Amino acid sequence: MAHARPFRFGVFGENARSREALLDTAHRAEDTGFSTFLIRDHFIEEPFGHQLAPLAALATVAGATSRLRVGSLVLSNDYRHPVMLAKEIATLDVLSSGRVELGLGAGFSQAEYDGAGIPFDPPRVRVDRLEESIHVLKGLFSEGPLTFSGTHYAVTRLDAFPKPVQRPHPPLLIGAAGKRMLSIAAREADIIGFQTVSTANGMMTNDPGGRLPQAVTQRVEQVRQIAGERFGRIELSMVATVVFAEQPRQEAERFARERGWEGLSAEQILKMPSVFIGSTDHIVDEMRARREQYGFSYYVVLDRAMAQAAPLVSRLAGT
Repeated sequence: MAHARPFRFGVFGENARSREALLDTAHRAEDTGFSTFLIRDHFIEEPFGHQLAPLAALATVAGATSRLRVGSLVLSNDYRHPVMLAKEIATLDVLSSGRVELGLGAGFSQAEYDGAGIPFDPPRVRVDRLEESIHVLKGLFSEGPLTFSGTHYAVTRLDAFPKPVQRPHPPLLIGAAGKRMLSIAAREADIIGFQTVSTANGMMTNDPGGRLPQAVTQRVEQVRQIAGERFGRIELSMVATVVFAEQPRQEAERFARERGWEGLSAEQILKMPSVFIGSTDHIVDEMRARREQYGFSYYVVLDRAMAQAAPLVSRLAGT
């Protein structure tokens, strides 16, 4: 890749259940050299465990750190009206001195929607709504008033306050796996979070098919074709699984058994773009090679793996 983006790393603060745990994780992330601290957006326990409310948690982290960027991976569009979300994000960007990254998705958990009494519309409708929301958000982040009339949202001569510090708007990450979501991301996103799990049926399923090289290659190529000349300005991201092991093949076999991925060989596991198994030197080389092959430069790890990933951050971040 002619102009490879520098590596950076994010951490999910998903196991923090208190202020002390939240800030301890954030301070360790900042001290280690992680770029971003991320929170999911869920209000039921499954499948990730209970989470703190994202915007309040991110504001707390931003107020207690100086360099660490804060972001959502990802906010469900249906849980907040874009006019209110624009105000919250712009305010957070102002108060953090421009350290916010806005991650958005169309929402996937039918159990969550049902529990909250939110209509769980078909994917086409939820994605339509997300696409309109992106236009509203970008319009409100821009200078001057916005008038927008769509199927799902209507805004009339609304001049939002405050405007974000980052111009023209905080970096927009769109989490995507399907063709239409990837197409929207290719046109609108600054960062694309490539999903490696399936959420097509109202629940998350850990289908290994989406992790295989051919599937990832196909998705990246779709983005490349639709993005056109702006492809080089899009940061490609993925949640990574990192396992340090002296015997990668045996570890890959165990990895597959634990997930019930029968029929997959160790070689297939080791070639998955989101899975890194081996020594520190080997994983560093693999991340560089996969950046060259696929374009991924922004990896996110779970907070429980933060210490384990620290050697990679120290070797690769910013290079």
